Amino acid sequence: MVSFTSSLLVAAASLAAAQVPVNGSDNFMNAAFKAFSGNPFQKYTLTADGINATFIPYGARLTNLFVKDKADCYQDVVLGYDNATQYLTDSETNHAYFGPIVGRYANRILNGTFTLDGVTSHIPENEHNGTDTLHGGEVGYDQQNWTVASVTGNSITFVFYDEAQSGFPGDVLNVATYTLTDAPAFISRLVSIPLNEQTPIMLANHIYWNLGAFINEKAKYILNDTLYMPYADRIIDIDGIELPTGGINITNGTAYDFTKPGKTIGQDIGTLVNSCGTGCSGYDNAFILDRPRYSGPDDPELEVLRMWAPETGIQMSLESNQQGLQIYSCTGQNGTIPVKASQQHANTTTYVEKAGCVVIETQDWIDGINQPQWGRNEWQVFSPTTEPAINYQKYTFSVVNA
Repeated sequence: MVSFTSSLLVAAASLAAAQVPVNGSDNFMNAAFKAFSGNPFQKYTLTADGINATFIPYGARLTNLFVKDKADCYQDVVLGYDNATQYLTDSETNHAYFGPIVGRYANRILNGTFTLDGVTSHIPENEHNGTDTLHGGEVGYDQQNWTVASVTGNSITFVFYDEAQSGFPGDVLNVATYTLTDAPAFISRLVSIPLNEQTPIMLANHIYWNLGAFINEKAKYILNDTLYMPYADRIIDIDGIELPTGGINITNGTAYDFTKPGKTIGQDIGTLVNSCGTGCSGYDNAFILDRPRYSGPDDPELEVLRMWAPETGIQMSLESNQQGLQIYSCTGQNGTIPVKASQQHANTTTYVEKAGCVVIETQDWIDGINQPQWGRNEWQVFSPTTEPAINYQKYTFSVVNA
């Protein structure tokens, strides 16, 4: 086993290689390993030309993201709460996962178990009456208080030291850096470094998007928004509780085919039956990104998704180094959660309805640690002797008039 001191040296070298910004090495290491102190609901606002965003330490969470629409007005395009303490209440009730990092292993794990080199680990099951684990278990990264290690006008870095929590093997140092640029763009870089044991790692941002920003009746839903995923040629087959069957299906010519520009999210949604589990109709599916020839398997500068809302004209382009996209069309929303004040218009109170938003999770293949025939361990299992786990995405915004 690697000593703790040696692990720190490996971690520091890995952080340097990943170009994570810090305010001096001593300050950073102190922030990484000391207990959290301060206010987990304090808001930090970043700005760049044409974009501004707000974050809180609770879950290293994005709470607001403003970009300009076709009328040159700023619109908040992500869901959440005005009162930051409401995120804690949500975790204890609805647990909608509005805007945080989810992990140590995003998405679902069959029976909450996995086996590495003959050793089986068990993570508390927190979904479907105890039949699977979702987003890290009962207390995932979304419910942790991340420490602010560095903050500037346009960038913030959070750190969280996971000491073998929730039954996962080994300790992991996690670094999340969010940066705004004048493109305008929002960049998320999640770096996870195992310190002493091999472990599965699959972090993801869990942001609820509505590029129409609820500005009118049509924009209360994402059904008229176009979704383009040029490399999503395949999709993972799931059972009635959304766990992989082991099968992989082709999307071409099906309701899951978004490989050509211009298709709306609502075009085929009415034809779906049991598509997101038994009795569920909508999208909550893991798409596989079959990157083009001569593109690296984890090329970070490849546009893997483009989405556009006609009501605001706001278009979002996503580049990522991940090889999968989980797309969720908010089938679980039922009109009980109001949108933020920044998204209320014409003196009316709008609530989040079914198909009122879409979640885009950039990650690897769902439950790949329990599907050895897929050969995903290279991108899901990490140790002190491997490169760190890095999840990178860049969201670039523009205005397109119909």
